[in-house]
Amino acid sequence: MFRSKISIIGAGNVGATTAHWCASAELGDIVLLDLPETGDMPKGKALDLMQASPIIGFDANIRGTCDYADTAGSDVVVITAGIPRKPGMSRDDLLATNAKIISQVSERIRDTSPDAVVIVVSNPLDAMCQKAFHVTGFPRERVIGQAGVLDSARFRTFLAMELGVSMEDVSAVLLGGHGDSMVPLLSCAAVGGIPVTQLLGLEKLNEIVRRTRDGGAEIVSLLKTGSAYYAPAAATAQMVEAIVRDKKRVIACSVFCEDEYGVGGYFVGVPIILGSGGVEKIISLMLTTEEDVEFRKSVEAVKELVTKL
Repeated sequence: MFRSKISIIGAGNVGATTAHWCASAELGDIVLLDLPETGDMPKGKALDLMQASPIIGFDANIRGTCDYADTAGSDVVVITAGIPRKPGMSRDDLLATNAKIISQVSERIRDTSPDAVVIVVSNPLDAMCQKAFHVTGFPRERVIGQAGVLDSARFRTFLAMELGVSMEDVSAVLLGGHGDSMVPLLSCAAVGGIPVTQLLGLEKLNEIVRRTRDGGAEIVSLLKTGSAYYAPAAATAQMVEAIVRDKKRVIACSVFCEDEYGVGGYFVGVPIILGSGGVEKIISLMLTTEEDVEFRKSVEAVKELVTKL
């Protein structure tokens, strides 16, 4: 039986948990890679996860390694490598260190898996996508940032908690950079098809928007020694599933926008159709005046960050 090959670069909390979600959903065979100085750590995590398969009931070969040769010919490569945020740090504070790491990783991916779809998870997300895109030289359809899935999940969670409804009935879309300037679209948020603006007042909605923007920082401040990984990994696994099963999911991701939304050649979060080829279509939305102003601010924040690279 054919199985997709999924390689995850970085066997820390986000990488290992992504492997967990992907394996349990039987999305393919998985290679979990980390730096040689980590020793046998990725092998240990892979073996531990394999031993869960008879209990959970999934079939997947999971291999831990420090050798990029083991990732060769991957269908999907997920990049989680990089240093995580600590309390008081913004995503932007990680720029210089993680840019160097992403550059090195992208070179190896380019050489070993030239036909892969690459999902970037490392922060600052949009700038790291830009780096991976330029270093790999892959077409823009095959370099995608995991941002909107996580951000919209946080927004949906807070809306469901406030309204006391099922998470499954809440839908939402977010645009812009993955950071403090992200733009949750109130015009596109609904609960069971009912516009959320009919269920909550503007003051409460703005409060939820603020909490969504600070969602990652809130978890960092609570954990003290690291950053979020359960939800980011689940969001990444959803993207992997859309690709390996050609699901044609309509989700928000950080993608390279040229004429779209008037961005002009930068990675920002927008709704797309995600399938086996990666980005199959960028969906253009009609924004309200206020949403458009906020989106432009977010794009400028991304441009400023990329300029620093």
